[in-house]
Amino acid sequence: MANFSKSNVPQFSVDVYQNEYLPENGREVNAIVTVSATGGGTVGSAVGAPHLYTAGQSPDAAVAIMVDCSGSMDYPPTKMRNARDATAAAIDTLRDGVHFAVIGGTHVAKEVYPGSGRLAVADAATREQAKQSLRRLSAGGGTAIGTWLRLADRLLSSAEVSIRHGILLTDGRNEHEAPEDLKAALDSCAGRFTCDARGVGTDWEVKEVTGIASALLGTADIVADPAALSADFTQMMETAMGKEVADVSLRLWTPVGTAVKFVKQVAPTVAELTGRRTEAGPRAGDYPTGSWGDESRDYHVCVEVPLAGVGQEMLAARVSLVIPQGDGSVQNLGAQGLVRAVWTDDMVASTRINSQVAHYTGQAELAQVIQQGLDLRKSGDVDGATAKLGRAVQLANVSGNADTAKLLAKVVDVVDAAAGTVRLKAKVEEADEMTLETRSTKTVRVKR
Repeated sequence: MANFSKSNVPQFSVDVYQNEYLPENGREVNAIVTVSATGGGTVGSAVGAPHLYTAGQSPDAAVAIMVDCSGSMDYPPTKMRNARDATAAAIDTLRDGVHFAVIGGTHVAKEVYPGSGRLAVADAATREQAKQSLRRLSAGGGTAIGTWLRLADRLLSSAEVSIRHGILLTDGRNEHEAPEDLKAALDSCAGRFTCDARGVGTDWEVKEVTGIASALLGTADIVADPAALSADFTQMMETAMGKEVADVSLRLWTPVGTAVKFVKQVAPTVAELTGRRTEAGPRAGDYPTGSWGDESRDYHVCVEVPLAGVGQEMLAARVSLVIPQGDGSVQNLGAQGLVRAVWTDDMVASTRINSQVAHYTGQAELAQVIQQGLDLRKSGDVDGATAKLGRAVQLANVSGNADTAKLLAKVVDVVDAAAGTVRLKAKVEEADEMTLETRSTKTVRVKR
């Protein structure tokens, strides 16, 4: 393994925000853990890579672009053209030295470029060849996204790189394979590459697209107007090119008698990590966070500690960052944070809710009630949907989540935002409802 100079690799830091004081019989400890990566050098100088690339050498990354070519991409015909243009824009954004491939997806997956089970290496010539090959993308056939993901995995795993990333575009429902086939494909790809998923138009299934992104630790979004695809693909590829450290895990160690209730990412989006834990030795578990560039994310950690008397204190959890290696060892990224518990009979101290914890508890509830409200609306439960979406408006208002508040206002008429009083709109554009559902997990960060 290479020795990494501090100038080339982002430096990670961990900050813990909590109210450590518990009442006499208190057992639940909540903390917001902020993980930041700053000061990275050349894009692609990834930790854990077999080679350290510096300026002028090849970034340590591979990208597979999966483009829906099912028959519905011809309605309207501009959709396929926009998809080709967007893929070309993404190819133009690839840095020299990045390995890449383009996949055409129908009920089967086809290699569009470079072919023969290989990846191309980006330079002026291969970028031009790849863009010429996009003329072969034409619409026809069904949709079996699991086959696209499996082909992407085979191609990406053929390169000796650290960062492996997919970009997936679909315009329809996954109708030509069983849901369990897609789940099996996602299970086999999880941890092998990250993937951003986009739905274009309004004929796709939100839960399918968000489920793909969630399983593969990527982003999901709607591009309601196909003309906006090029800008979206360019931004996605720029973000992918900014990743420098792959496969980072949040490691949580807890003492004897302490149970982990949940671990979830709460910013920039809400993502449940509790069920993704892999055991990492006595009383420690690793939670995958994917690839990192220069960025910051927040996590909500909740543990249950044993009862103790007033005046006692304990370490409730220790958070660190690691990169699991192929041989079973780990590389420690040298940043850690401590979650504490202190028992007190001071009612003021023990009942104070930390502002970070309160804010993100509200953001997580906001994401949940939007999903519940939209599901109830689809099932015809007007009263239930009104109550849930009213609560969502109230939460968005309190937390200052203006983007979500704007999306909600396209689905409900807001009578009183502070009280959460709303009326369901009689007519809602399908794109507006899908946008709210797709972006419901996006949070606003607490002001420190």
